[in-house]
Amino acid sequence: MSTYTPTIGIEVHAELNTKSKMFCSCVNDPHAAEANTHICPVCLAHPGTLPAVNKEAVKKVLLVGKALGGTLAVYSEFDRKNYFYPDIPKAYQLSQYAYPFVSGGELAGVAITRVHLEEDTARSQHEMEGSIVDFNRAGVPLMELVTEPVIHDAKTAATFAKELQLLLRTLGISGANMERGEMRVEANISISDTDELGTKVEVKNLNSFKAVEQAIEYEIKRQTELLNSNERIIQETRGWDENKSRTFSQRSKETAEDYRYFPDPDIPKYDLKKVPEFENSRLQEIMPKLPLEIREQYLGYGVKGEQIEILLADKQLLNFMDAVTAEMASNDKKVRQAVNYVTSDVVGLLQDSSELTLELSSASSFASLITLLDSGEINSRVAKDLLAEVLRHGSDPKQLAEEKGLLQASSTDELLPIVTTVIAENPEVVSEYKGGKEAVLQFLVGQGMKATRGSANPAVLTELLKEQMK
Repeated sequence: MSTYTPTIGIEVHAELNTKSKMFCSCVNDPHAAEANTHICPVCLAHPGTLPAVNKEAVKKVLLVGKALGGTLAVYSEFDRKNYFYPDIPKAYQLSQYAYPFVSGGELAGVAITRVHLEEDTARSQHEMEGSIVDFNRAGVPLMELVTEPVIHDAKTAATFAKELQLLLRTLGISGANMERGEMRVEANISISDTDELGTKVEVKNLNSFKAVEQAIEYEIKRQTELLNSNERIIQETRGWDENKSRTFSQRSKETAEDYRYFPDPDIPKYDLKKVPEFENSRLQEIMPKLPLEIREQYLGYGVKGEQIEILLADKQLLNFMDAVTAEMASNDKKVRQAVNYVTSDVVGLLQDSSELTLELSSASSFASLITLLDSGEINSRVAKDLLAEVLRHGSDPKQLAEEKGLLQASSTDELLPIVTTVIAENPEVVSEYKGGKEAVLQFLVGQGMKATRGSANPAVLTELLKEQMK
């Protein structure tokens, strides 16, 4: 049997979160509860209507291109991609062919071919009573990104898709929720035992990262078995059956010639140099910190990789943590402590209470809480007890601790009477300690903490106990 090398290229469609649709002024809300409520003669392709390009959608795609390190177009145009389907009201889709807005670039080690802009189709819904078409999605701005065929395993493909979703969310240009169809992944897969690419099979509309990985693995196995049986692989488009964990044939694969692309005569050509908002300097001004930069920043503080990924996955958490970090003058130790609390205790509080929100206005109070903890003025138990009130009201944590009598006692004069009482009340444990059983020391420390309602500095308490039991 031959050994085959898989080659995979990825295509990703992502709906952009502009206020209006791509070529008309209809509200961009493809998930509206009531079907066919955000429609007009333009997105329904009534005769005599003319499209008007959404400038904000163009800017968002150029922002993606800049983040990818791609080449931004100087000249561009829209083309008609001709094909018939019930959810295509015009019998063609407005897209880009010869002159995309972005060429080249790279993400997660994967080379990018192009990024272009088009309009989304309507949505067909099949129910017991029959089929309907909801045109709320027709005309929604849709970014399409195409990679080079440089991926050779399913895991790398899924990792690339995850990193692209993270980038789109970081840029704030798309929710990219795959389960809602805001981001759809298609994989082009071929296998070969030579340097030449094999016959390409496209698997469309993969709606989860798990599906991306499983569909590619299945296709590699299916194509390998065909070639080993001396059967021919057909160039086709296939779907993914989630329940049966297999791909299935949908139709023969179209080529560019099948779509009969030609420049749309109703949309003016784009000379991007003449649009101030598209200048490189203007795009740089609105560019947020990218995931790679964020990872490098927090790794520099000594934060664990898995904690950084938690922050990256939740923009609210990340923005809050950035505000906290700014308050701490980048003190590495305090930043690490803050991240520990944010990615565990703060996340837990947000999950447990639907009423609690993470406001940037409380970042300063939270930073003060971490500073009190770092200086030893409160212990970790007190910090956890005060956390909800600090986040909810932005309260001064030191004032709260003083009011509740929770500031940590570190004074020898203050703690010595407590130590003397603990020793006097636990003679048997003291004897065990003096006899060499050092583990019982923690019991005595616990008794001292209990007596001070948790306000004693455990390190000072430990040293005083050791000294008094010599």
